[in-house]
Amino acid sequence: MARPKNSRTVFDPPKFKGYQPHGYYSNEKEPVFLAFEEYTALRLCDYELMTQAQAAHAMNISRPTFTRLYESARRKIAEALAEARAIEMEKGNAWFDSDWFHCKACNVFFNNPGKKFCSAECPICNSLKIESLNKDI
Repeated sequence: MARPKNSRTVFDPPKFKGYQPHGYYSNEKEPVFLAFEEYTALRLCDYELMTQAQAAHAMNISRPTFTRLYESARRKIAEALAEARAIEMEKGNAWFDSDWFHCKACNVFFNNPGKKFCSAECPICNSLKIESLNKDI
């Protein structure tokens, strides 16, 4: 029996729920599902230009585990582009470093480190249309 997987640290949740090809989309094709930890691995290496060792340390995982996540994310993105398939985010095996929220009124993403403000309202527009991104993770 395989041992259970450890959760991976996600610092900044994706600011989207998915992507869809422009101009061509077939409902017959199953979307590609990208886990939050795969997205984080791709963002840390390709956007923030960290080395794999630095990114693995930031996510509190081993370098070989990070390399597998990073390779999986790259393959899924390539598959979606080559086959004109949608990309959808899924929770995967991750946890956020702090409580993250999304305001549906002004479309801002924010966190609440140290519980400095009431998370029931948006700090930008004071709207009550707040969605917790931590609920399923």
